[in-house]
Amino acid sequence: MTDTQIRQLITDSGLDAEGRNFRLAETHISWVLLSGGDAYKVKKPVKFDFLDFSTLEKRHHFCQRELELNSRFSQGVYLEVLPITRSVAGLAIGGEGEVIGHTLHMKRLEEGRQMNLLLEKGLVTNRHMQQLAEKLAVFHAYTDIIERPPDIDAMQADFADIESVADGLESLLGPSAKQRLLESTAFAKGCVEGLSGRLKERGLRGYIIDGHGDLHSRNIFLVNEPILFDCIEFNDRFRQVDVLDELAFLCMDLDYYGCRHLEAPLLNAYLKENDCITGDEDWAVFTYFKWYRANVKLKVNALRARQSTSGTRPAIRNAVEEYWQLYQAYYHQLLHEEMG
Repeated sequence: MTDTQIRQLITDSGLDAEGRNFRLAETHISWVLLSGGDAYKVKKPVKFDFLDFSTLEKRHHFCQRELELNSRFSQGVYLEVLPITRSVAGLAIGGEGEVIGHTLHMKRLEEGRQMNLLLEKGLVTNRHMQQLAEKLAVFHAYTDIIERPPDIDAMQADFADIESVADGLESLLGPSAKQRLLESTAFAKGCVEGLSGRLKERGLRGYIIDGHGDLHSRNIFLVNEPILFDCIEFNDRFRQVDVLDELAFLCMDLDYYGCRHLEAPLLNAYLKENDCITGDEDWAVFTYFKWYRANVKLKVNALRARQSTSGTRPAIRNAVEEYWQLYQAYYHQLLHEEMG
């Protein structure tokens, strides 16, 4: 589908009718139509190195896959996959006529309870974190175990990919940023090599699971009990990770919002159910995963800065600077631990 067709679908289906509290949200891979108590997610016809939504059949497949995967922990939120049709009456969701797309129909959640917004307001409590940890521990205990060792070469390559934005970071952060980045990626390669034995042992012990893969505060709602949503459906490798990688992503996000104090109640509650940290080497693995997640967010925002207009550039530049500070902090923590 196209932007024009999405606009036509909104009008023809009456999603923006009076009283429906309509809003259109958009990412680089999807449109989300929020109307009344409903949400409709439509995948864009895009293809990247890590994702392929280029055909109608593939978009339908990944809608079904998203429904299946998210239903593991979001019962009652992900409802059904519906066709988007075209007829003489116009475009419709679930109507008659030629199928030109598909949408994932979901229950609309209370937007003010999205965890990132609550973090910004200082409204996330230790109790929230304990509840979230308990839900995660149950999910991780019952999801599929991936019986394979981690791919150390792929881990090193994934981390080093941030070098692709080194010139952009230099222009945003100053002349020393590129050199500091290259020094850190060289250290990261050795760091992974040094931890490779423990990483492989963790894989053999069942700590690599079919998880969420994108576990940060924007993908969590804190209501009567925490609701997780929007796991990665388009690339299994991104979702099949060590449980510490899942926890590290969320804890990196807490650091980003200046809420490091919430890490301890989260980890303490989780570790009571899943004793996945048994010594200093596991803590180093955890810190490495936090560093890697900061790496990814830094790279994404550097790419956004390259593509942004003057109106959006200041906010994105601020994000680049903040993720750079986090990236540097984790790097120096691991460097200090190695030297100590």
